[in-house]
Amino acid sequence: MEYLIQYGMFLAKAVTIVVAIVIVVGAIAASGNRQRKTGRKGQIKVTHLNEHFDDMKDTLRHSVLTKDQLKQVHKDEKKQAKLESKEQAKADKEAAKKPDGVAADASNPEQRKKRVYVINFTGNISADEVASLREEITAILTLAEPLDEVLLRLESPGGMVHAYGLASSQLLRIKNKKIPLTICVDKVAASGGYMMACLADRLVSAPFAIIGSIGVLVQLPNFHRVLKKNEVDYEIISAGEFKRALTQSGEITQKGRDKVQEEVETMHDIFKAWIKEHRPGVEIDKIATGETWVGTQAKERYMVDEIKTSDDCIVGACEEADVYEVEYELPKSLQDKIGGVFQGTVEKLFSNWIGKSTTNTFQ
Repeated sequence: MEYLIQYGMFLAKAVTIVVAIVIVVGAIAASGNRQRKTGRKGQIKVTHLNEHFDDMKDTLRHSVLTKDQLKQVHKDEKKQAKLESKEQAKADKEAAKKPDGVAADASNPEQRKKRVYVINFTGNISADEVASLREEITAILTLAEPLDEVLLRLESPGGMVHAYGLASSQLLRIKNKKIPLTICVDKVAASGGYMMACLADRLVSAPFAIIGSIGVLVQLPNFHRVLKKNEVDYEIISAGEFKRALTQSGEITQKGRDKVQEEVETMHDIFKAWIKEHRPGVEIDKIATGETWVGTQAKERYMVDEIKTSDDCIVGACEEADVYEVEYELPKSLQDKIGGVFQGTVEKLFSNWIGKSTTNTFQ
């Protein structure tokens, strides 16, 4: 009897906890829906990376150098800045003497310093970040000129065709304005990710980044035999012979399977033509097999142009240009924040589990 009482109390607690969780999740979902209905507008955030790197350098200097060494460094920098100022003044004076009287100023693109705009794209299966990408590109195109450059840090394993088609179309807006586009891949640009990457005027890859997967895939589970075994009827009413060639619950016919195969082959041909148009140097039939390669292998196949990290590209750009990182930030809802915490916790637990159960990979 005591056991039944304890079990009943345990069951009551469990039910209470489940109900509480359902109420909280429902409230969060409702809040998220309200915010989506009202519409959330973000804002553009701009970071001057030259200043960011200078601040990092100064912090390290003050920690590492002696006072005398630091004093000498500042003296040399002032001397160099004064020399550059004199050279610029001389160039402005000579420009003013020209017959057309064009002076060197910010409105003359031939006289001002080059600007590099850095944007980031981390893709998932539905390419959700395209919403931010389109805003960032729109902002940049209001000011950028052919003298400037856009540098995209791209990470994506690919996903849905229409989603990555839209993301690629956003990058075409940059090329249509004749603004040089550099794309850097540090980890992965596969499938739809490579569809975007091949648009670069200069495509840079880290040595072990994953490149390729030029293929098309359609997959879905089918429960028709399970339903048939349990005598469950499934009805689907449609107009058009191939409106539903494959479904999860209906019987798969050879005719339907052949139709989907035809569509997949057609999409693959379109994908290959896209790659060949923007990377004419590749042997498309050899690389469009669905395989992936690391960066160094991809360079041998002319799938990328250089082997280096995005950090090398950005730091190098800072030596000759003003470099700005442009981000479109959406205000996070309560739902987003809780979801982010939950996702981070799950990823950390999974990472710890993998770390404990896996030995060194390179042996």
